[in-house]
Amino acid sequence: MQISSVFACVRLLSESIAGLPLNFYEMKAGGALVRVDNHPLQHLLTRKPNRYQTNIEFFETLVYQYALHGNSFHRIDRTTKGEVISLMPYMSPQVETKLQEDGSLHYEYSTGKGVAAIAEENMWHNKLFGNGVIGLSPLDYARNSIGIQISADDRVNSMANNSFKQSGVLMIDKVLKKEQREAIRANFKDLTEGGGDALKILEAGATYQAISMNPRDVQFLETRRFQTEDIARFFNVPSVLINDTTATTVWGSGIEQIVTGFYKLGLRPYIERIESSITNRLLVRKERGKIVQAFDFDQLLRGDEKKRYEGYKTAIGSGVKTINECRKQEGLVDYPGGDILRIQQQLVPVGKDKGEPEK
Repeated sequence: MQISSVFACVRLLSESIAGLPLNFYEMKAGGALVRVDNHPLQHLLTRKPNRYQTNIEFFETLVYQYALHGNSFHRIDRTTKGEVISLMPYMSPQVETKLQEDGSLHYEYSTGKGVAAIAEENMWHNKLFGNGVIGLSPLDYARNSIGIQISADDRVNSMANNSFKQSGVLMIDKVLKKEQREAIRANFKDLTEGGGDALKILEAGATYQAISMNPRDVQFLETRRFQTEDIARFFNVPSVLINDTTATTVWGSGIEQIVTGFYKLGLRPYIERIESSITNRLLVRKERGKIVQAFDFDQLLRGDEKKRYEGYKTAIGSGVKTINECRKQEGLVDYPGGDILRIQQQLVPVGKDKGEPEK
């Protein structure tokens, strides 16, 4: 996380998802979804999932663990009726997942006080793609790319501490004794070391020749830029979204196109995994298939005011949305009579304007 591109990718994923509203819906006959605001699990996930975190902090931690380690773990506390009342996060590196002979999963949580065993039904485990039991860790697979970036940063730090002085050879046209070599080395060491910039005078035909490559020759800037793009690929984040101003993207040239592409290819896989996991691991069995939850991306994907209003006009005129539904999306109060679906009626069958009867 000390590498800026890693920190930026993880922060972008975590904060983007944590800031999205999570809505619950009840599925009615015919597949219609009606929003519900009084489900116990909704109150838990959208207000205070545990004693320490708000809902924003909770989902930031979940996605942070997800993005770095490929797995997130939360201990589930339930009532006697099976309803979830608390979700306590466990750090992924401290949890070991074990597959038992009967096919069940067993979790071991290591702390300074020992190892706690947790049954499968008491652990909410989210995972990225992997072998079906645990998810693959982006951090592990990006190890080489991150290591190159760390080495480059360490080299730049070392050179900065020496005021970017290069190592070299002090050439003298005569044979020196050991004591003379040591004295010259001590007198002229700040040619290659430290931050002293005092003027040095080389006598008796002595010359200084640099033997190390300067930052420009080894293309430090180009290396750092490439590593930023390479690391961003592991997290499926377009580098332009982490302030890489030299990067280009095939997702489009405008910010709306880039954000839309990032939503479809970067965020959506995370979101669908979380939504599916909530259904299968946190809802009681009788509610599965009846209660549906979904993160609301409208705030993230909404266009400018002109485009939004043009979309509302089309949706209302085609009978897809009511006036009040569109007003709610803008944060406005309901308008009397605005719950009626309406449709434009200018279109008529061909030939009717000539007096021909409809068939």
